[in-house]
Amino acid sequence: MTENVQPGSDLQALDRLVGTWTLSGGVEGTVRYEWMPGRFFLLQHVELRQYGQEIKGFEVIGNLRPFGEPATAEVWSRFYDSTGNTLDYVYEPDGDTLTIWGGAKGSPAYFRGTFSDGGDTLAGDWVYPGGGGYSSVSKRS
Repeated sequence: MTENVQPGSDLQALDRLVGTWTLSGGVEGTVRYEWMPGRFFLLQHVELRQYGQEIKGFEVIGNLRPFGEPATAEVWSRFYDSTGNTLDYVYEPDGDTLTIWGGAKGSPAYFRGTFSDGGDTLAGDWVYPGGGGYSSVSKRS
């Protein structure tokens, strides 16, 4: 008997990200989100400038499901950029608030933003351990 696996509700809550967004603030550029067929993975395509550096990359966002195991409740991602970095995140949607943890949930590095304007604006702050970070505003293009 084949198990009827469905994408998790927290992952499906990220559907509001689908589309192209223009970012301003501590980072400038565009990001584009799209579903892979089956809607188990959300793909993010990134073209940004931050601190004078160009950042191009992509991110795969979804629930982990190792061989023979059930899917995780948390929505994990891995970001790959053009300079060889791989960064892991956990996405935590909660109503109009989106928290993106740098590494595991509860990490001291995170983004927390709020959707407004009918979901067409996401404004928030990246917080880094020991201080620092930046504010950003994303607007649906």
